[in-house]
This record gives sequence, C-alpha cells and structure tokens, in this order.
Amino acid sequence: MSTPRPKEIKSVVDDGERLVLDSTLRPNTWDEYIGQKTIKDNLHILLSAAKERGHTPEHILFYGPPGLGKTTLAHLIAKETSSQMKITSGPAIEKVGDLASILTNLSPGDILFIDEIHRLNKTVEEVLYPAMESRVLDIIIGKGPSARTIQLELPPFTLLAATTRVALLSSPLRSRFSGGVFRLEFYSEDEITQILKRSASVLGVKAEEESLKEISKRSRFTPRTANYFLKRCRDYAQIKKSQLNKKMVIEALALLEIDPIGLGAYDRQILKVIIDKFNGGPVGASTLSAAIAEELSTLEDVHEPYLLRMGFIERTPRGRVVTRKGYEHLGYSYPENAQERLGI
Repeated sequence: MSTPRPKEIKSVVDDGERLVLDSTLRPNTWDEYIGQKTIKDNLHILLSAAKERGHTPEHILFYGPPGLGKTTLAHLIAKETSSQMKITSGPAIEKVGDLASILTNLSPGDILFIDEIHRLNKTVEEVLYPAMESRVLDIIIGKGPSARTIQLELPPFTLLAATTRVALLSSPLRSRFSGGVFRLEFYSEDEITQILKRSASVLGVKAEEESLKEISKRSRFTPRTANYFLKRCRDYAQIKKSQLNKKMVIEALALLEIDPIGLGAYDRQILKVIIDKFNGGPVGASTLSAAIAEELSTLEDVHEPYLLRMGFIERTPRGRVVTRKGYEHLGYSYPENAQERLGI
C-alpha cells in the first residue's frame, strides 16, 4: 500500500488568488500579524541572513498554548522565503516509511511543517535526527544477518515544528532546532482588539469598537478564541437584524455561557465542584476529573491553565485549591479558616 502524501500548500500565490486555509482570518503578511514582536524580530534577522547567504533557513521550533499563532508563523515564513511548504503532524507519521516518503519527496529549499511534533513515534524521531543534522536518511533494508543500511542524501530543507507541550520533546530533538526555539506568549487585550478589527474587516462585519473590546476581554488572551467569539456574535447579530454592538456581544456570549472574564460553563463548574464537594480543596486532578465527568487531559490542558493564570485555583502538593479570588468570582464567601485548614 502506498503511503499517503502529506497535505501540500503553495505558499506563494498569484495576485488576486486567495489561499484557503483552515481559517480565512489567518494573516497573510508580517504587518497583519499582531503581537509576538520579539519572535518576529528574531525571525526577520534569521530569514534575512539566510537569504543573503543563499542558504535555506535553519530548523525552527515554536511552542506555546493552542491558538496563539504557531501555524500562522510557519505560513508567513514560507511566504517570506518563497518556498513550497508541506504540512503534516506528529500523529500522522506512524512509521519510518511515512517519514521517508515525506522527506524523499522534498525539493531543494522546501519547508516541512510538523504540527504537534511531541507526538512523534520515538523510532521515527531517531530517523529524523540525521535528516535534520546532516541531510541524510538512513534506511535499513532486510532483516537479520542479511540486513543492510543504505544512506540517501536529502535536498536542503527547513523543518518548522510546533508543539503545545514542549516538555514532552526529547532533549536530542530540541537541540537540533538550530534556528531557535521560540515560545509564543499570550496577547494583551489591546492586541486582541487590533486582531478583531482586522478579522471584522475580512468578514465584512460592521462592528462598533466597544463590541470588539468586549469580545477581547473575554477571549482568554488568545486570538483563536477571539475570532471564534467574533463569528458567533456576528451570527447572533445577523439573526437579530442588528449591527454588532456591545449589547449584541453580551447577549451572544451569554448564550454561549461565557462570563465577563472569559470563563465558560465547565470552568465555573470546576470551581463549584471543588468548593461544594471538596470544601475548597485540596483535591487531586484524577478525582476532580471524575467528579466533573471530564477527561484528565482536557482538565489539565484546556481548563486549568486559564484558571491558574487568573488566580482562581492553585496547585499544591496535596491537590487543587480554590483561592479567595475564585470564591469571590462565584459570589461565595471565603472561609476565614481556609488557609489554616489547608496548611497554607
């Protein structure tokens, strides 16, 4: 059975041609990409220097929470370097043969983008090392005493990778990203508002600035979430035959059960369960996930980071604890003996 080729996208397009990605709201130029100034400055130097030398850019790794623009940066790099980009993901490369098929189909100067690279099979990962370092592919043919290794030369290429869990990457793999390992930071409310203004323009939505600021406040500092809210608010205003104003935004997000600071129904449920069933904590993550009927990975990767960032819960050696701020947000009275009882 032939190995399916990875999704391929042309990064250089003719004038007037619109590249359809997973979102029409993805920035197409560096000027349209709001935020992450330090990363953009570093990439500008890296790409400009490589272009002057006539070399392909070195391998680059982006990491950070989902929705902050890792994939978008990869597309912008491809456009900046006028390169073809082939896209795949860690889970999609199941066998060494899958990786070999991808690498041997690269042309000189191509960019290979691997999303969620932390989910690469370890055997596949080891084959990737010489490909990144020496541009060679070692393949074993046959089994037992008759097995032999052949070495294929690969064209110059750049590996761009993204991950939401950089700690799961092995040290040897991280060290081979010689172009840099960049962490994407959360956005400010002002940056989110600027992103929403552009998104509204792309979608053809007439929105009052106050409505965009209201969405920004609830966006969890994440562009992807902000754009999702904008589209749902647009739908609501359309059905209500109204312009997108602050009142429409508040009503639409109330329908989605998003409160004024961006907590969803499950976020509030987590706080309530810890307070009502476990006296404010501490409670272990496994016990908590069972109590709210949610997978442990979803609890730790989706809900907890924002609750921790907002200061509503704390992680202690004994488990999760709701803070005074968390109690007050839900309208609960904070127990006077909480810190003494928890040994804080």
